[in-house]
Amino acid sequence: MGAGIAQLAAASGADTLLYDPDKAALASGIRSIGARLAREVEKGRLEAGKAGMVEAAEELDELIVADVVIEAAPESLELKRNLFGRVAGIVRDDCVLASNTSSLSVTEIAAGVPVPERVVGMHFFNPAPVMKLVEVVAGERSGEAALQTTRELGRAMERHVIDAADGPGFLVNRCGRPFSLEALRIVQEGLATVEQVDRICRLGGGFRMGPFELMDLVGIDVGFEVSKSFYAQSFGEPRWRPSMLAARKVASGDHGRKTGRGWYEYPEAGEHRPPDPGPPEGRGDGFVVIGGWTALADELREAAEAAGWQVEGDGVPALVVDCGGHDEDDPPLQGGPQVILCDEGPLAELDPEGSAAGFFAAAPLGGLVELTRSPTTSEAAARAAEAFFVSIGRHVEWVGDAPGLVLGRIVAQLVNEACFALGDGVGSPEDIDAGMVLGLNHPRGPLEWGDAIGPASVVAVLAGLYEEYREERYRIAPALLRAIRTGTPLRS
Repeated sequence: MGAGIAQLAAASGADTLLYDPDKAALASGIRSIGARLAREVEKGRLEAGKAGMVEAAEELDELIVADVVIEAAPESLELKRNLFGRVAGIVRDDCVLASNTSSLSVTEIAAGVPVPERVVGMHFFNPAPVMKLVEVVAGERSGEAALQTTRELGRAMERHVIDAADGPGFLVNRCGRPFSLEALRIVQEGLATVEQVDRICRLGGGFRMGPFELMDLVGIDVGFEVSKSFYAQSFGEPRWRPSMLAARKVASGDHGRKTGRGWYEYPEAGEHRPPDPGPPEGRGDGFVVIGGWTALADELREAAEAAGWQVEGDGVPALVVDCGGHDEDDPPLQGGPQVILCDEGPLAELDPEGSAAGFFAAAPLGGLVELTRSPTTSEAAARAAEAFFVSIGRHVEWVGDAPGLVLGRIVAQLVNEACFALGDGVGSPEDIDAGMVLGLNHPRGPLEWGDAIGPASVVAVLAGLYEEYREERYRIAPALLRAIRTGTPLRS
C-alpha cells in the first residue's frame, strides 16, 4: 500500500520520499515504483518527464522538507500514534500528517500529537494505483487547512475524493459491512450455501465478486479483526456483531487465498470455481399474468414480451407472477400456478397452506432469479416458475424461505446501513454512492439502488426480517422511513 501511494504521489508530479524501517523493503519499494512509472510512460498513461523524483529516506529526519506525510503502517493505534509523534518533532508545524488507516479513529491517532489540527485521515483503497477513490477523514481536531490540502493532493493524484466523518469504518467500509455480515448470517441459518450466495450476488446483483470470494481475497482473519473493531468501537451495535462462522474459520487457520483455503479451496493450478455461464436460451409460449405496479413488475412484463409470452389476454395462464404493489381495485390474481414475490415475509407466511412458489429479484432485473418453496408448494407451481424465468433468459437458484431470500436481504441491509450513515452525518448521498462504486466495486451505490427498488420495497424486506427474527439488527434507519413519509428520493 505504501509503495502504491508513493507511486500516485510521484505520478502527480510531487517529489516523493519513501521511508520504511525495513531497509530491504524500502529498496524493493523504490525499484517497484520506478518500474511501474516507466510502464505507465510506455503505455502512454503518464506523460514523460511529469513524474516527480522518488527517493529513499534512510532516516525519519530526512522528512523535514515534507509538506505532507502519509503513513501506511500496520493497523496498530499505538504504532501509528508513536510514529506521528516522532514525525511531528521533525517536520514543520504546517506539515499535514495523513493516516491511511482503514479502521482506527483519526481522533485517537491525533491524541498527544503536537498541533493535532494537522492530523487527518487519507484512506486509499487497495491497490492504490488502480482504485480511483480516496476518503478524506476529519478527526475531532482536524483543521480545515489540513483537510483542504489533503483533498487537493488526492485530486492531483487523479483520485475521486470524498469526505467522511471519523467513526467506525469511516464511510465506505461502514456502508459495506452488510455485504459480508448478512451473507454469513444466511449461510449460518442454512438458507443457502456459500457458493449459492456468491453466485446470486454475481449473476443476480451484478457484483464482480460474491461476499465469500471477497472475504477470501481480503483474508478472513483480517476481516474478522475489522468486525471485532467495529463492534468494540460502536459499543455493541447489533448490526455489526461479528459472525461465529468467521470466528471458526479464523481458528481453523483457513484464512483465504493466502493460505490456499478459506471459504473456497485455491489450487496452485486452476480456479477456485467454474466460470459463470451465459444467459440460458428459451422462448415463451402462451399466456402469463404478471401482477403489480412496481418497477420489477414492469421489467418482468417487458422481458416476458421480448421472450414471446403474451402478458395480456384471456384463458388459463401458464403462470401467475405476483410482484406485489397492487391497487385496492385490482382483480385477484388466480387461474393458474402462482409464484409470489417474497419481500415482506417468507412464502409460508405470504401463502399459508397454499400451493404457490416464491421468488425474489431486485430491480434493475439481473441475470438470476431466486426461487423458494414452502411445505405446501405444488410441483406444478415450482416447475412453471422455473420454466418461466429460464424462458426470459434468467438463471434460477433454489434457496431457503425467508423475507428477501438472499439478494433481497443483503441489498436491503446495504441500503439501510447507507441510510444510517446518512442520518449520522458520515457522508453525503453523492459521496456514499460514489464511495461504494469506486471503493468497493459495487455495481451501483446503495442509495441509487434503494431508489430503483423503491424505499417502500426496501422497508418491506427489513420489516419482514424484523418480524421474523425480532432483532435490533434489522431495525429501520430513520432516514429511510423519512424518505417514505415525504416521498423524496434517498439521494435527494
